[in-house]
Amino acid sequence: MKLLIIDNDRDVVSFLKERFQEKCIMVDQAYGATEGLRMAKTCTYDLIILSHPLGTKSGAHLSTELRRQAHATRCHVPIIIISHEQIPETIVACLDAGADDYLIKPFFFEELFSRVQAVLRRPGIIENNIFCIDDLHLDCTTQKLTRAGKIIYLTKKEYGIVEYLMRHKGCVKSRTDIVEHVWDIHANPFSNMIEMHMVNLRKKINGPNQKPLLHCVVGRGYKLDSER
Repeated sequence: MKLLIIDNDRDVVSFLKERFQEKCIMVDQAYGATEGLRMAKTCTYDLIILSHPLGTKSGAHLSTELRRQAHATRCHVPIIIISHEQIPETIVACLDAGADDYLIKPFFFEELFSRVQAVLRRPGIIENNIFCIDDLHLDCTTQKLTRAGKIIYLTKKEYGIVEYLMRHKGCVKSRTDIVEHVWDIHANPFSNMIEMHMVNLRKKINGPNQKPLLHCVVGRGYKLDSER
């Protein structure tokens, strides 16, 4: 899962990014409205956390712009606004403009995390948190991967790769796709980090005397599937 945080308070962004990464959620950050809109247009995110106000732009204005972009690409991305403002008219304006939730600062991180999970559970966004391929099971709520009932211990990056491939069961994903969804925007796409992680994951998932489920499709990328 990958989020975009748009906020001009670097301390807030740094704190939220660190806490979300502890939950195995990748985060990109933008420190202004223009940068945020550009990143939302050029990259794929599961959810956007947006500060209000952001310079001269209101949360309602930015939500409208983000929704316009989403309409053009036919891709609905949930938006949660965080703000010090508690004025009912402001909250209503932001929600009417397309925001999915509005959280007043200061807040506990666990409350924000719960709201993120609640928004993503809504129909049509992320419909399932449990994925299965043969005897390989991933529970995204507990972040537990098992095969034949045995727990497979994963690093944070390994978990991110497995979750992404499980959500796209049977689809070949290129190394570029994986980097964009599991690493932040500053990752070096030309390093061999994907190959290194895949070697480790294939050892963990494709155990001795077990049917191979993690496949390398030469020249195209990787997939999790019961068939080659």
